[in-house]
Amino acid sequence: MNWQFWRHPALLDVCLVNFKHDKESALRGVLWQTRGGWLEFRDCTLLVTGQPAAKMTGDVIVPLANVAFIQRRPGDAS
Repeated sequence: MNWQFWRHPALLDVCLVNFKHDKESALRGVLWQTRGGWLEFRDCTLLVTGQPAAKMTGDVIVPLANVAFIQRRPGDAS
């Protein structure tokens, strides 16, 4: 089977990313592309429990091995 045409179901949607190693923080951003074991997000905001949301500049690259789960938020306009 040729996987080059496989498209992540949340691609180009706003997503919340929860991490395996840190239960107190999450990332909200647009899933821009996937490549191998990496996810690239744009227009990101860091969410930390008890603190105001912090806007992040540039693209954010997350290793898939660090992701606990991704919540797709298609109607969410960051």
